[in-house]
Amino acid sequence: MGSHKVKTLLIEDSGFMRILLSDLLRRDSNIEVIGTAANGLDGVEKVKVLRPDVVITDMVMPRYDGLYVVQQLMKDLPLPIILLSSLDRTDPKIFEALKEGAFDFVDKPAESEVLGGYLPLTRMVREASLTDYLKLNQRLKGKNTFEHTFAAKLNYEIIAIGASTGGPSAVELILSNLPTNLSLPVVIAQHMPERFIESFAVRLNESTGIRVSVAKNGEQLLGQHIYMAPGTANMRIEMSDSGPVVQYVTDEYKEFNQPSIDCLFESVAKIYGRRAVGVILTGMGRDGAVGLNKIKDAGGLTIAQDEHSSVVYGMPKMAMESGAAIHQIPVTEISNFIISAL
Repeated sequence: MGSHKVKTLLIEDSGFMRILLSDLLRRDSNIEVIGTAANGLDGVEKVKVLRPDVVITDMVMPRYDGLYVVQQLMKDLPLPIILLSSLDRTDPKIFEALKEGAFDFVDKPAESEVLGGYLPLTRMVREASLTDYLKLNQRLKGKNTFEHTFAAKLNYEIIAIGASTGGPSAVELILSNLPTNLSLPVVIAQHMPERFIESFAVRLNESTGIRVSVAKNGEQLLGQHIYMAPGTANMRIEMSDSGPVVQYVTDEYKEFNQPSIDCLFESVAKIYGRRAVGVILTGMGRDGAVGLNKIKDAGGLTIAQDEHSSVVYGMPKMAMESGAAIHQIPVTEISNFIISAL
């Protein structure tokens, strides 16, 4: 990043937390806190004057909350916005704010975590500053409520999707545009805190035409159902006497855990082989490239989201550079590509 510091503005209604978070951010030599605000209205006005590179905003504030901040700024002054979520609650507005163009969210740290350095927030600020804000302002297309005429026997038997930063909106877009009579299961590993995965599954279940739920340990995979990997364990698909079932495992993976995309993809490659579709979406890091490569080596169809539509072109880039992804496709076209391949 050279000598440039990431100019950051913090919006937080708690004076104590503003002090804690400001001190935390200032410990990173790459970050400059250029201002703070106590509510969303004041925060939006300060952004207009100070023009920060990144905004951090609490989600829950009286009257002018974090969703207000995102809606106003992405309409008039789009820039990367990081959402702070309280540890003791799950705010459903988080997903609406992500849909409106927020960069990502992170749990608001406890005082002990702040004193310890709390790397997730400072790392996210640096990552957010490198993001093309125009990608954050992408809007979802309408939901696909139509059925599709499929051949009697499909070319593939499962769709496996992995995503991280920027993933919730991308996943929602893809699932919303899959046909309601999709006769095969979809399994998803989305990097996200445990309690938010459950909330995300509920949101997807309401916004798509296909049933969505967090997969249960030992649950059999069925068609016309979308299964989210939990945030409490890594998830693998195994074969039982009754067919493919979900298996929670404690195995640790190098790139990410709970849920590990590599873990899910490797098991999909083993069980389904050439009849699997693997998709890597936007996100930081390298998770999923190894597993996607195993799906490719088994003869399956592998897809990576393209750079232009990725909020963070990390995981898809690794999938392309490693040769794991056969196709590179804009997120808006992935659903139709999969449907045509089935």
